Amino acid sequence: MQLQPLPTMYKLITLAEKGILILIALFTVYSVCSEMYAVVVAGKITLTDLLLMFIYAEVLGMVAAFYKYNKIPITIPIFIAITALCRLIILQGKGISTIDLIYESGAVLLLAIASLIMKLELKGFSADRERVSDTDRPG
Repeated sequence: MQLQPLPTMYKLITLAEKGILILIALFTVYSVCSEMYAVVVAGKITLTDLLLMFIYAEVLGMVAAFYKYNKIPITIPIFIAITALCRLIILQGKGISTIDLIYESGAVLLLAIASLIMKLELKGFSADRERVSDTDRPG
């Protein structure tokens, strides 16, 4: 006999998850405003500032995707990681050691390959499902 989870426990965990995602969205918007204020005060915007804004936009997109589809596409966190690594490489500038640059660039490449494989797998999975549903139809 398989135990069924308590409905109230499931609701409580789901509610906590949604509350945390709302907090993430609010903190992200606050961080965007703070960063924009810092850029305006400094009077210039750098590539690292733009990449940070892109990371914030991706985080908000991830939260929005959860509320739209009730799941988070795995490629969004991968894109966030790629952007964060690129920002790190740029922030380190010319002072970075060659081996560190190779490691960080390799990590970006591995993440990009992982994202590509996942995208291809999802397309293949969708095509397989369509083929199966087409063969299930009568006549």
